[in-house]
Amino acid sequence: MAQGKNKTKAKLPDNVKHKTFNKTNKQNSAFQKRKSAPAKQKLKDKQKIQEAITKSVNRKNEDEMRSRSVSHKPNLSSAQKAVANHHDKANKSVNEIMEAE
Repeated sequence: MAQGKNKTKAKLPDNVKHKTFNKTNKQNSAFQKRKSAPAKQKLKDKQKIQEAITKSVNRKNEDEMRSRSVSHKPNLSSAQKAVANHHDKANKSVNEIMEAE
């Protein structure tokens, strides 16, 4: 095995021409570099803004629906009112029977 001074890298002779890459070779090569990287920061900022908007809109809608449900009783038709009254009477009579026992 060669050791010390004898161990050197092989060099090509001076008369050998090196390959030069032309623009056409770069375009046709299997691996091409991107000219500009995608703007990830802009995309992230856009997503954060959209998420914040969605959360605020959902929060407002939920608050509005809760306020409507608490402040207003539903408008029932006469048939629905009759059914509700019947169930209320039935529940009262069942509660009275349970208390008596």
